[in-house]
Parts: sequence; C-alpha cells; structure tokens
Amino acid sequence: QVQLVESGGGLVQAGGSLRLSCAASGRTFSSYAMGWFRQAPGKEREFVAAISWSGGSTDYADSVKGRFTISRDNAKNTVYLQMNSLTTEDTAVYYCARSAYSGARTSSTDYNYWGQGTQVTVSS
Repeated sequence: QVQLVESGGGLVQAGGSLRLSCAASGRTFSSYAMGWFRQAPGKEREFVAAISWSGGSTDYADSVKGRFTISRDNAKNTVYLQMNSLTTEDTAVYYCARSAYSGARTSSTDYNYWGQGTQVTVSS
C-alpha cells in the first residue's frame, strides 16, 4: 500500500514563498510520475504541477507557470513543490498524488494514490 504524506503548508503573506514536501512509502516511488493538485473552498480540485518518474519532464498549470517548481528526489521518496510569488488566489488545500503512469499527467483520473492534503493560506 502506498502512503503519501504532505507537509510544509501554512500561512504566508502575498508575495511570499512556501515549499511543500510529499513523502511516499513503498519501493516503487521512482517508477511513477507524481503530481500536485489543489482545491480551494467551493471549487473543484485542479491540477497544479506534475513530474515524470525520472524528473526529466514536468508540466504546470498556466496559473502557476513561472512561479511554482516541482521536483523530486527518488533516493528520498519525496516530491517537492516550491511556490514563489504567492497570491491570495493560491489559497487552497494542496494534495500530492502518485500517478498510475511514468510520464507527467495533468488529469486527476490518471492518479491512483492521494495524500491527505496540506492547507496553504495566502493573506493579502
């Protein structure tokens, strides 16, 4: 069974930065793509960023391009999301997910394991 545990969320002022981490259990972490999604109050869950199994390919939502960076450390079974220039629009619960595929995917239906989420709140 795969378990994903996010950390690093919190309260930050607009313009600030946060780094989210997601630690995965299991020995197959390096075989699969990973992704970050978020869900704001009253809104549907949306794609944020994804990274391929090797880290060689990434994809981002247009709303975070140039501000967020996804990375992974397969030796540590961990994926990261560096978030810079945060705005109030980034306030949401952020979820880490493991894909059923090796390449970066943007659809939530391509992910079969999910973390419990970590709250990110950006104040103005």
